[in-house]
Amino acid sequence: MKVLITGGAGYIGSHTAVELIEAGCRIVIADNFSNSSLEAVKRIRTITDSEVPCYFADLRREETVTRIFRNERPDAVIHFAGLKAVGESNEQPVAYFDHNLGTMIQILKAMRAFNCLNLVFSSSATVYGDGAQMPVTEDAPLLTTNPYGRTKKMIEEMLMDTSAAYPEMCITALRYFNPIGAHRSGLIGEDPLGIPNNLAPFVTQVAAGRRGYLQVFGNDYETADGTGIRDYIHVQDLARGHIAAINKGKVRNGYHVYNLGTGYGTSVLELVHMFRFVSGRKIPYVITKRRPGDAAVSFANTCKAEKELGWKAMLGLEDMCRDSWNWQQKNPAGYRSDNMMEVETS
Repeated sequence: MKVLITGGAGYIGSHTAVELIEAGCRIVIADNFSNSSLEAVKRIRTITDSEVPCYFADLRREETVTRIFRNERPDAVIHFAGLKAVGESNEQPVAYFDHNLGTMIQILKAMRAFNCLNLVFSSSATVYGDGAQMPVTEDAPLLTTNPYGRTKKMIEEMLMDTSAAYPEMCITALRYFNPIGAHRSGLIGEDPLGIPNNLAPFVTQVAAGRRGYLQVFGNDYETADGTGIRDYIHVQDLARGHIAAINKGKVRNGYHVYNLGTGYGTSVLELVHMFRFVSGRKIPYVITKRRPGDAAVSFANTCKAEKELGWKAMLGLEDMCRDSWNWQQKNPAGYRSDNMMEVETS
């Protein structure tokens, strides 16, 4: 099976690419590298000892997407490409609607034109918004409160309509919670450009001395230690979930949605303490005010994915923190090493 991975140079996309190759699939990557690095693609090739075609592509452009499909003829698509920062989406909502909806529309048009019937979409637990009963199930109301989450919700609605119109397709939306960790080799990991959106890069950078302290937003929630609780999931478990979904898409049709998480919650301070344990470093933190819109508790009910996909998260919090720290130790400047800069500018 040949799989087109849009956003395949990104954090989750790169790990999924490795898992797909190791499962015997051929892959093609398309990415605009706005929040990723070509070095990630090189390292995918190193880890897997494989040739990986890669297109530098703006997937909002119909002619670009058509060319990729005409050249590669994929059997399936995993669609990660998109803008993904909640705060930025509040400041630039039009850019988020243009990019996230625009790329999805072009991918669907090309899939129809080239009879590609198997799609896995990278959705998010952000679609649930605040106030859902925990652990949250897939049939919970979608009450997202920001433009990023709304683009995910709107795309899911678009996919439901597409599935109804073209019942021969299999379309799967994966709503995942809080990815963390890195590949066990330490060659690929999370390397956000600019200010990180997730907690883990902040913690690892504080442990490494790149930041002076960690800001903890609120310690007055109704939780055991007063800090917010989230469902952290190892990125390699998440990658396996995409493979389970794409494989299931070969033998069924229709529209399907799944939560991908561990099914249990971890507080911010519990995560900090585990990082301190695996790194042996101090992680100073400062308690600040809550951020508007942050829920006290969010974690997944994963029974549906376990039953229908045969998937379950296998790696625990210590694995997540250890692999994140290994990535940080081996890549203190992320993918932007001096050698890489010399190669790119020569």
